Amino acid sequence: MNEPIKNTIALPQIADRFRGRVASILGNEQFRKNAVLVPLLQQNGQLCVLFEQRAKTLRRQPGEICFPGGRVEPQDKNPQTAALRETSEELNLPLHSIQYMGDLDILVTYSQMIVYPFVGCLPNVASIQPNPDEVEKVIILPLERLLAIHPERHDVAISVHPDENFPYHWIPQGKQYPWRTGTVSQFFYRVDEELIIWGLTARILYHFLRVIQP
Repeated sequence: MNEPIKNTIALPQIADRFRGRVASILGNEQFRKNAVLVPLLQQNGQLCVLFEQRAKTLRRQPGEICFPGGRVEPQDKNPQTAALRETSEELNLPLHSIQYMGDLDILVTYSQMIVYPFVGCLPNVASIQPNPDEVEKVIILPLERLLAIHPERHDVAISVHPDENFPYHWIPQGKQYPWRTGTVSQFFYRVDEELIIWGLTARILYHFLRVIQP
């Protein structure tokens, strides 16, 4: 005769667990976490957005256009701190000279990465000295010019491919299980023939431009 299972966790203990708990993204412990800044600055009387061209010696995405930013490190207080720190390091700007303005929406990618984008304001252009180990050059574009561009949109299909040891015999319909698929929208901002902004940078730019418009 089986012994009755004794409850080792009481209801008040469960209630304590949820008291003051802040929800996060499920499984975020396995995700890479990056933070970026959409930097605004004044140049020649115009409000502009600063981009970076990644150094061609970098292992990942060399030569591509991006916003300042990088990995959220353990010593960072939060993603906002990481975005400001990375911007300071990449552009050789004093941390206190970078003004935080606000948050954009968090971006979760299919490749298990969480990107925390923020908006900030930089001091004058003359004080920017990009770090050559990370930045090939900075690109400063008038905000009005970006708003006038109609980005091209192309969708990329995402499908499911279980590993060879996947236990199909444990799920209904086995190998014929109707997995859900999806698409990821890729935006392309063609500034000119040689300057194209795409990928996560373009998705964040698209979101930012939509937020600031009336």
